[in-house]
Amino acid sequence: MDPVSTTPQAGPKARTLIASDRVIGTEVRRPDGGKVGRIERLMLDKSSGRVAYVVMSFGGFLGLGEDYYTLPWAVLAFDPAIEAYVVDITEEQLRNAPARSPEGGDPADEREWEEHVHRYYNAAPYWGI
Repeated sequence: MDPVSTTPQAGPKARTLIASDRVIGTEVRRPDGGKVGRIERLMLDKSSGRVAYVVMSFGGFLGLGEDYYTLPWAVLAFDPAIEAYVVDITEEQLRNAPARSPEGGDPADEREWEEHVHRYYNAAPYWGI
């Protein structure tokens, strides 16, 4: 039985929380399994605690020549079968996306830029959820 309710559980409860240090470094893949990049940084909204977006590295070799892109958290879905985040985006869409530095930015100072990124990916903004 679940200690909070009286409903019997069929098996172990799926974990929905993950430590931020376990997200950083996780691969980002396409639905077909092709590698897109790697999560470098999580950007959190200080007021709500929500993950606003991730900074993802793309391309390069051994950390050299990489480009960095911001992906709204809402466009990523974790796939436990491949232990990666999945995003349905083509390489062309990614190459035309707004680039970013590895450090990300302060969302409070860049709302116009964030709105642009969320529109580009057709993602619901985290501040309107």
